[in-house]
Amino acid sequence: MNSAVHVEAGGVKAPPRRSISSPLALLLRLAILALLDAGAIWLIYNLLRDGAYALAIVIGVVTLLLNGIYLRSELYPLQWVGPSLALLGIFVLYPIFSTIYTAFTNYGDGHLLTKQVAIRQLEREMYLPEGAPLFEWTAYVSPQGDYLLWLESPETGEKFIARPGQPVEPAEGEPPSQIDGYRQLSRAERLRHTQNLVALEFGQPPQVFRVSERQIGRAAEYEQRYTYDSAQDVMIDNATGKIYRPVRGTFTADDGSTLRPGFRVVIGLDNFRRLVTNPALRGPFISVFLWTVVFAAASVFITFALGLFLAIMFDVPEMPMRKLLRSLLLIPYAIPAFISVPIWVGLLNPQYGVVSNLIANIFGSAPSWFSDPFWAKIGILLIQLWLGFPYMFVISTGALQALPSDVYEAAEIDGASPIQAFWNITLPLLMITMGPLLVASFAFNFNNFVVIELFNKGGPPMSGTISPVGHTDILVTYTYRVAFASGRGADLGYAAAITVAIFLILVVITYFQFRYTHMLEERSENV
Repeated sequence: MNSAVHVEAGGVKAPPRRSISSPLALLLRLAILALLDAGAIWLIYNLLRDGAYALAIVIGVVTLLLNGIYLRSELYPLQWVGPSLALLGIFVLYPIFSTIYTAFTNYGDGHLLTKQVAIRQLEREMYLPEGAPLFEWTAYVSPQGDYLLWLESPETGEKFIARPGQPVEPAEGEPPSQIDGYRQLSRAERLRHTQNLVALEFGQPPQVFRVSERQIGRAAEYEQRYTYDSAQDVMIDNATGKIYRPVRGTFTADDGSTLRPGFRVVIGLDNFRRLVTNPALRGPFISVFLWTVVFAAASVFITFALGLFLAIMFDVPEMPMRKLLRSLLLIPYAIPAFISVPIWVGLLNPQYGVVSNLIANIFGSAPSWFSDPFWAKIGILLIQLWLGFPYMFVISTGALQALPSDVYEAAEIDGASPIQAFWNITLPLLMITMGPLLVASFAFNFNNFVVIELFNKGGPPMSGTISPVGHTDILVTYTYRVAFASGRGADLGYAAAITVAIFLILVVITYFQFRYTHMLEERSENV
């Protein structure tokens, strides 16, 4: 008698798990994995050829893990989260590790490419040797707008058909009216198409022809300008014989001349050393860091204070229209910051802003919200108060509803005043649930790019600095300006170093904040 259950001395033991996959499902899984592996192999090959080793390794590891998950039965539970794990590795973990790696490189304008790609780009450069023979040309155009040239040497009589990106073909006789569907351009049409023809290279290295800009109706055979010698790791200039050696990501000759583009190389701690030792960079960084901490802490404090105050004020069931008023207080939270901030910029405008005019009518003059560093910071905090208090109001309202009423009754019997009840009962109990939220709010405001950028683009600008930084810039906007808006080119390696510094600073600050909130929670347990 067959039984699906095995009975043992210790009780009932379930039968071993059997695979429920049908042959068709197995074949479909293998086919999908085969397509995935083929695409991954093609992508890894191209990444390795271009020198993107880190991304190639990540894609290879993710592909192997997916194959293991979907081919081994003991990993069956992971099949449901396999695609999510793959996306997590490629789009979350890899950018983090890539940013850390970039902080130790010279990555930036002039050094954006890998060495392999930079070499290929340099080897594509062509030059016209002195005394090179000239060819007469006849142009042809296809219905799709592609071109080819019929070339003929007046001296030797050699004739060629040259197409962009294809090997040159020998030709004979006179130029026909059509070639493979291409029609010959008339003399009048040649003038209109000359600009397009001049921009093209016809043929394929080492035999490349270009239409001359100076001599009408003539074309010349160009030669490869630079050749890479892998044995010596040097770039050779075929026109002058000059040798360029790689120096910190740039091919450099003995006389100091360089080739562009350069390429990425590891430069160690140089970016961090610049951040610490360069006075022109250290001064702005310290000022920006201090303002970032003040901005984040003040934003959390004022929004929490106002939100909690309003939550306590509206925590009275007898208040008329309490639900409507609570709903109206959420309006600032429902409007995106990229809409609210420009509106506030208009309200604070010194010429026609409503708020500035109101202050001017009361006090005789309005603050310089955009040109004075102190008042610019006050204006930003004012906007932060408007944007952030509804969130604090909502979470404070919810937290107040969960507080036990019997504690307050006992405090009232003991003669505690409302202020004493707030400081010794309400606030400690609120910190149990709101402490982590306040830490998260601090971390968010530490990197609050939108408000700083939309208010005054970090201005007013600091004087005497080589980096583009303003008095209201926080670390994240300072990093953005260094990387993308300096006007002297992007310095992504240095920006990545600042990003790593921001991360480490946030780790330390968050650690102490959690320690502090944990102390408040321990204190609240005695309430």
